[in-house]
Amino acid sequence: MTIPIMASLFVILAANVAQGSEGQEAFDQGMKEVAAKNWDKALDLLENALTADPDNVRYGSEYRRAAILRAQELHGKEGKADDFDRPIAFFERLVSKNPAAANAYLNYGLAYVDKLPTIFALSRVSAANTALAQFTKSLELRPSWVGYYTRGSTYLFFPKFFDRTKLGVADLETAVKLQKAGATKPYQVHAWVSLGDGYWKMDQLEKARSVWSEALKEFPDNSALQERLSKQGDDLKALIDDTLDPKKRVDTNLKNLWLYP
Repeated sequence: MTIPIMASLFVILAANVAQGSEGQEAFDQGMKEVAAKNWDKALDLLENALTADPDNVRYGSEYRRAAILRAQELHGKEGKADDFDRPIAFFERLVSKNPAAANAYLNYGLAYVDKLPTIFALSRVSAANTALAQFTKSLELRPSWVGYYTRGSTYLFFPKFFDRTKLGVADLETAVKLQKAGATKPYQVHAWVSLGDGYWKMDQLEKARSVWSEALKEFPDNSALQERLSKQGDDLKALIDDTLDPKKRVDTNLKNLWLYP
């Protein structure tokens, strides 16, 4: 029996609405469990939310944050390596079932970044390369400011002999170009900061200072820009080396994307 086209569209729309509602309900319950520190239950519910809405950037970010908070409570500031195996495995399944979900790939890559401080140097390089592959897939599906910023800033963490810094600078230049084309958002200052760090790492100090100075005109109260422009020589090196220390946890919370849409 042939279903009329309009009836078919109604069925599809109703299914999508029901799926979205199911995801929102699971997400809301999961966040309550996060607040109560019922970690395993929270992760179960947030995985249910993502299964229903795999491209939801907020669900993915909050799921990873819950995994980090669980790891920190159980095993200290950085957590243990196997604390991050669950979200990595979950996102691997999620993208295999939803290959067009750009934000799922983005959060999949960030799940590897979340693990980096807990593993040794050689394993860290492999994990970082895997993260970069997911960011690239996300950008192929949907070019975005957050995609270019995330991939670009990740390249900067590689030691200079890997020759990745120029790739990071190219991505960060693209991110800055994208943000110049629209309304300024507070979190976009991070692209300027990282771009300057990239030029500094390429031994182009004057270019780095020019980037930070230009950014300071747009973000005059930003302490990261002010601090970089106030330091020179070894003091500036120590600051940027500390910022790009792969043994330290990076803030991968994407909350600004929904706080400042």
